[in-house]
Formats: sequence, C-alpha cells, structure tokens
Amino acid sequence: MLNELKWHRGRLSDASIIYLHRGAPGDRRTVNGSEIVELERSFFTTDESKIPYHRIRRIVLDGETLYVDRGEEVDEKL
Repeated sequence: MLNELKWHRGRLSDASIIYLHRGAPGDRRTVNGSEIVELERSFFTTDESKIPYHRIRRIVLDGETLYVDRGEEVDEKL
C-alpha cells in the first residue's frame, strides 16, 4: 500500500501510518507519510528509526482507512 501511495497515487506524504510502538500511549504511534525517507524491502525508514512493515496497523488517507491489520478496531478514531 505504501508503494501504491508513493508511485501510483503520488500521495504518500498525505498519508498517516499508525504502527505498533511498545511503550507509547495505547502501544501505537503515528507517522506522517512526509516523514518517510525510504521504503525498503522489509521496513520503512524515517530520520529517527526503521519501522518493520509487520508493525503497521493502519494506513489512512484523507480520513479514509486504506489498510487495517487483522484484529484492529475498524472504527477506532485517530
């Protein structure tokens, strides 16, 4: 989905990526697509860290959920 947003829609910078981050409130953290430096094979990088794709729980664009991990609350508010 991140590659789709970057290469086909040109909208990666507009997306919000919610991922598992132990110790953060609710064990979730959000990164804006504009903070993504590189999409690697098994993770994406920001200036601060490398986040494995398997930790992504939700991808949102313009208020619409494009991806939700199995087991996540679909109606969860950001």
